[in-house]
Amino acid sequence: MAMGVQITFDAHDTVKQAEFWALALDYVVQPPPPGFDSWFAFAEKIGVPKEDWDRLNAVVDPAGAGPRVLFQKVPEDKTVKNRVHLDVNVSDGGEGRKELAHAHREKLEAAGATFLREVDEPTGWCIVMADPEGNEFCVQ
Repeated sequence: MAMGVQITFDAHDTVKQAEFWALALDYVVQPPPPGFDSWFAFAEKIGVPKEDWDRLNAVVDPAGAGPRVLFQKVPEDKTVKNRVHLDVNVSDGGEGRKELAHAHREKLEAAGATFLREVDEPTGWCIVMADPEGNEFCVQ
């Protein structure tokens, strides 16, 4: 049995990053624990100082199959290229995949992503983008 994995991003704005990546991955922002209408209500109840309420945020696969993606607040800016990136697979690679990827690109640009370049090489094709905080990822 494979081990579960969580993907963690450093972020300035954990709420905005969670909303963006929920859209990018067809995930949902992780719901608060039962009995709470928001994570802020939960944080208040367990005594988290108000200035730390946005310290963490997460998105989850509504089907429960994909990994949880966590966003943790950090003070420093991203300064170099990612050493790891996500490939967002919008199709199974068959016919129409480029059209699907370009449509997803447009949706993500409207949500704050930046188009960086299109790669078309013998080893593969993808659209390289950056999320609202500059983290590179591919759409294919």
